[in-house]
Amino acid sequence: MTAARPCIGVTIGFDNRRDGVFTLRRDYLRSVEAAGGLPLVLAPGQPSDAPALLDRVQGLLLTGGSDVDPALYGEAPHPRLGKVFRDRDDFELALCREALDRDLPILGICRGHQVLNVATGGTLIQDIPSDLSGGEVHDSERDRWERSHDVRILPGTRLREVLGKDRVAVNSFHHQAVKDVGRGLRVSAVSGDGAVVEGIEAEASRFVLGVQWHPESFWNQPESFSGLFEALVHEGAGP
Repeated sequence: MTAARPCIGVTIGFDNRRDGVFTLRRDYLRSVEAAGGLPLVLAPGQPSDAPALLDRVQGLLLTGGSDVDPALYGEAPHPRLGKVFRDRDDFELALCREALDRDLPILGICRGHQVLNVATGGTLIQDIPSDLSGGEVHDSERDRWERSHDVRILPGTRLREVLGKDRVAVNSFHHQAVKDVGRGLRVSAVSGDGAVVEGIEAEASRFVLGVQWHPESFWNQPESFSGLFEALVHEGAGP
């Protein structure tokens, strides 16, 4: 009998242009499937439903998308803050906190990396071009799989263990970033110039990683970040 594939909950967002429409890039689902997982889409709903939803999955993938409401980390909105969807924010924060309490494997990507940080009490840089002078471009206009800049992966981190490299070239589509790191988290990667946090992880958890770039965009490329999704699925499968 074939072993059951670990079910990975995948969050989705709202379409910025069409009211009442959810949106999700297929790359997230294909990446989970390629790693041997079974993706289950978790649309924004009631935060109180987080425990019941997580009963049905063995791992959580927090995806990219819109800016996180700065009120959630005690700041006023920046003039360049993008459109926020508080329903999504509240739902995903509830999912993330419940998953952390359960020691459920978590992978946060771009916005999901930022949600993980806010869920643990951290804060965000609301607009990199305004708040960080000079440095690298992080909101690229290239294709999704084109690499924009290097990332340094710090020694002794789970991220270094998973990817097996100390430096990787990544794609980049964000104007916000981690500022103050949340409780129980540590920085696992920084941009090549050292200005932007590109990875965070929870030291005391089974598998909790956040990355600022979009590894899912490489699922069908010759050189991918498949190790991140394989690790998520593997941890979800349990011992």
